[in-house]
Amino acid sequence: MKNLTLGIGLLLSLNIFSQGKMNTNDQLIEPEMILVECGSFKLGKDDGLNNERPVHTVTLHDFYIGKYEATQSLWQSVMDTNPSGFKSCNLCPVEEIDWNSIQIFLGKLNQRTGKNYRLPTEAEWEYAAMGGNKSKGFIYSGSNDLSEVGWYKLNADHKTHPVGLKKPNELGIYDMTGNVWELCSDWYDKNYYKRSPSTDPQNKIVATYRVSRGGSWRSGEERCYNKARNRNIKDHHIANGGIRLVLDK
Repeated sequence: MKNLTLGIGLLLSLNIFSQGKMNTNDQLIEPEMILVECGSFKLGKDDGLNNERPVHTVTLHDFYIGKYEATQSLWQSVMDTNPSGFKSCNLCPVEEIDWNSIQIFLGKLNQRTGKNYRLPTEAEWEYAAMGGNKSKGFIYSGSNDLSEVGWYKLNADHKTHPVGLKKPNELGIYDMTGNVWELCSDWYDKNYYKRSPSTDPQNKIVATYRVSRGGSWRSGEERCYNKARNRNIKDHHIANGGIRLVLDK
């Protein structure tokens, strides 16, 4: 009940958070960002799947990451269209977006804001999901109880949900577990952890798939934990695939 009350309050204050701030010059909604301070952490999972090993220490510089998944209202404000399958929900994450449309979206957003929004690297995504340097080591992003922090197969009712209704993680970031898979900039390689650099890693070797993280409304528990790696459906054009934005500090 507490989370529901908080969620309703969040929705009622749409114009306050409005997925960020309103640019009064062109009515562009900018995403609200959270600072993730530099630090080192253990990337991967010792007792996980083969593609989650070996566990290795990674160091990242400061970056900002979206407090929420990119919403339909944000996408609409930039692209003047809404490709999502689950429409009539401006605060739900945008989905049904492919790689090329994401690049066009980023280009337009950056041109209009003068900033350099991008997709997170896989390492940045996991570090932020774990709570950065405030991490308490939760299995999911903000809790060991999946239902507290994520919309997934058993509670999502076969659809996406408005962002920010569940409990945030240690950094105040919402929905990094469940709702929609979040696309990363890395190309997917099941063996990448065997050769991953120790500082700001990003797999740039072209492959068939990109990395996506976090699980979705369609996922079981085994796909939603912070360490779980997934290769995206080719070009990410799916009803349970979305994005979260990053800015360099």
